[in-house]
Amino acid sequence: MNEYLESVKKRDPAAKSILSIILTYPGVKAVFMHKVSSFFHIAGFHLIARIISQATRFFTGIEIHPGAKIGKNLFIDHGMGVVIGETSEIGDNVTIYHAVTLGGSSPSIDSERQRHEKRHPTIGDDVVIGSGAQIIGPVIVGKNARIAANAVVVKDVPENATMVGVPAKAVKLENKGKFRPYGVDDKVKDEQ
Repeated sequence: MNEYLESVKKRDPAAKSILSIILTYPGVKAVFMHKVSSFFHIAGFHLIARIISQATRFFTGIEIHPGAKIGKNLFIDHGMGVVIGETSEIGDNVTIYHAVTLGGSSPSIDSERQRHEKRHPTIGDDVVIGSGAQIIGPVIVGKNARIAANAVVVKDVPENATMVGVPAKAVKLENKGKFRPYGVDDKVKDEQ
């Protein structure tokens, strides 16, 4: 738990103390409660798992399906409006900003066939997803990728790519390696 809280503090300049993170960060509460709901989901108590996830949604504004697989040190900053679907998989040290959706692309027809299919994104390690971004369907976002604010990703994203726009496309950035919470800076060059 201490490693997780320290990872949040490192990624948020507004974090003043570990205690303030525990008491006032809805993303931290949502990730913790997801561990509880996931336990019940894996144990086969699906209704209890969903009740816990929905109560967490009510209190935090963050909806994480109990079936989602989340690696270590997920930081959901601000959090309001984040939705993480049932078959989503999230790697280690991922940062997600508010109003992000990791959603399915399947229509609501033939739902029975879709119940056991991968419908949601797989997010690699060290990815940053900017506010309002929508990552839709069983796409794979490669390690260390950056998804800009309000980008709509519907195709796989290579490692180390920065994606912007609707639909999202890769751009080249100067000053590689700098942390860009919203994925872009003023030196963006179109790759296509």
